[in-house]
Amino acid sequence: MMGKVVAVFTEKAPKPLGHYSQAVRGGGLIHISGQLPISGSGVPDNQSAAFNAQAKLVLQNFLAILDAAGAEKRGVLKVTAYVVGAENWPLFNQAFAEAFGDHRPARSVVPVPELHHGYLIEIDGVALDTAS
Repeated sequence: MMGKVVAVFTEKAPKPLGHYSQAVRGGGLIHISGQLPISGSGVPDNQSAAFNAQAKLVLQNFLAILDAAGAEKRGVLKVTAYVVGAENWPLFNQAFAEAFGDHRPARSVVPVPELHHGYLIEIDGVALDTAS
């Protein structure tokens, strides 16, 4: 028997630019869709921002969705980051450490040649659903 799947949405993160939800909860987990460093208005306006600014914004969006789902960053199990340019890996690591503090979820960083709209980073992840 399949459990209930519920979409998560918050105005504090970008509206989906396609046919997907910001996150879905089901089976005791929250799956957060790939997030780009887009401002809460949903307008892709930060393509020219430095990597560090993009990393901070994408993590802010990720955590806003997590909060909207009623979860905490300590419940994040896994994050995958797609980073344009391996040279940006240390900058992402620094921004990630600042965003998550003492919590160290499992993580993959995947260097890629390019991302949609010319952004330099995209992240997605899975967290425990403690609110349901």
